[in-house]
Amino acid sequence: MAQSSKKAVDNEPQNWLDDHGDYLYNYAVSRVSSREAAEDLVQETLLAALKNYSSFDGKSNIRTWLTGILRHKIMDHYRQIYKSDKNKVDIESGNIDDFFDQGVNKGRWRPERAPKAWSEWPDKSINQKEFMKILGECLNDLPERIATVFRMSQLEDMDTKIICKDLKISATNYWVIMHRARSGLRRCLEMLWLDKS
Repeated sequence: MAQSSKKAVDNEPQNWLDDHGDYLYNYAVSRVSSREAAEDLVQETLLAALKNYSSFDGKSNIRTWLTGILRHKIMDHYRQIYKSDKNKVDIESGNIDDFFDQGVNKGRWRPERAPKAWSEWPDKSINQKEFMKILGECLNDLPERIATVFRMSQLEDMDTKIICKDLKISATNYWVIMHRARSGLRRCLEMLWLDKS
């Protein structure tokens, strides 16, 4: 009886911010481009949870339920960014051919643009926390629409077909965006991470 009483206290809406706010904020900030957006998403999540608390059936713990709501808010945020006129990036412009040989070795990486071999990366004693911080900075430096597609694919682990359907883009367009995201991240990581070693 005492355990179910404690569980009831943990599920009380007035405790959500204290008990789960930091977790939700850290979850959001790792997936969106700004701390302000993460704060707004957490606030929207808590308000939506409060509004829909009567639908919480208790089959999962409250943190799992709140995180599920937050994930939906993040997906809505991604869609909003992608559709926003102020963030439009013409992904068909720009010359991807700059990365690849157009002569005898057509389609192969140009030597100066090729990704570094794994053997050239820092040794296995990589400080993962520092690397993840730099990766986050590099993601934030990408055009927002490109970063959004990358986050949906790599951080939210969404299927390509679902991303294309949600954002109303073709599969070809998706692959061009992912190529640009990876190329931009590669350049940024080479400057901020690899040049340090």
